[in-house]
Amino acid sequence: MQKQKCSLSIYTRFLIANQNRYSSVELSKTAPDIFLAHDAIDRWKASKRYTPSQLWQHTRFLVNKKDGYLVCDDTLLDKRYSRCNEMSKVQYSGNAHGLVNGICLVNLLWTSGEEYIPVDYRVYQKENDDLTKNDHFQNMLDTAQKREFTPQYILMDSWYSGLNNLKNIDKKDWHFITNLKSNRLVSPSKGTTLAIQDLNLTDKQVRRVWLKGFGPVLVCTLVATNGDRLYLATNDLSLTDYDDCIHHFHNRWKVEEFHRGVKQTTGIAKCESIRADSQRTHIFSSFVAFVKLERKRLRSGVSWYEQKASISRLNTARYLANA
Repeated sequence: MQKQKCSLSIYTRFLIANQNRYSSVELSKTAPDIFLAHDAIDRWKASKRYTPSQLWQHTRFLVNKKDGYLVCDDTLLDKRYSRCNEMSKVQYSGNAHGLVNGICLVNLLWTSGEEYIPVDYRVYQKENDDLTKNDHFQNMLDTAQKREFTPQYILMDSWYSGLNNLKNIDKKDWHFITNLKSNRLVSPSKGTTLAIQDLNLTDKQVRRVWLKGFGPVLVCTLVATNGDRLYLATNDLSLTDYDDCIHHFHNRWKVEEFHRGVKQTTGIAKCESIRADSQRTHIFSSFVAFVKLERKRLRSGVSWYEQKASISRLNTARYLANA
């Protein structure tokens, strides 16, 4: 029997169906009918040159470019037990609250409040391309503009609230909502400059101030359930209703849910190859696999996790029936 070559379709279906082992050997063992050799899978992953721009071909029909939100954040693919990985390095992990060996992805997600559609991503490797996370963020926004996006708001956390990022968004005539670090300087009146944490903001007050280095913004505070206080800012000077501002900003959490979902349902962090080319192919395939799960969720209402559970549940039932 002639061995079959691996493909993006086969590999993404494997990522969806598998529960915890995402190696080429495992795919070979679970695909006996198509006689797929594990070394052929390895060669396929190493030879492909999928780029983030190609993800757009899988998501472009799932978004409304004239509405919704573009949400940016980064996440770390934990590789602490893969010391020889060509793409990983020791860097800060928000989940671990410390330094972890891993691969950092900067992701751009589109949502109208219901969807989780990744439209772009970048691998953060400053030692290779001399690009910072903020550079990647701006590059993705520039790409989104070329694709004729006109989002309602750009949403991001304080990491991406630097002046260059805010000015980049403002020059596009787009609006942003972001939280600011507590020491960011604002001027509530001419001749007065203070840290935003010292600004006298009453409960649910939206106040117009001058953000140092940028210009006029509206600011308000959001108290988290753990008592932490977030200082929000927007360049949409018509967004004077506090509840509306908070409602829009809450959609930033969609990217956090996406990060958890893509890790738990596609094994994006569990590629065992140490080669950079293979890791990149696996990362791209994981995004495509997630898009397949999300497309079905939007169509049928079945969650990503239930879709995977239904596959293993069927196999478990067959095993029990023949035990």
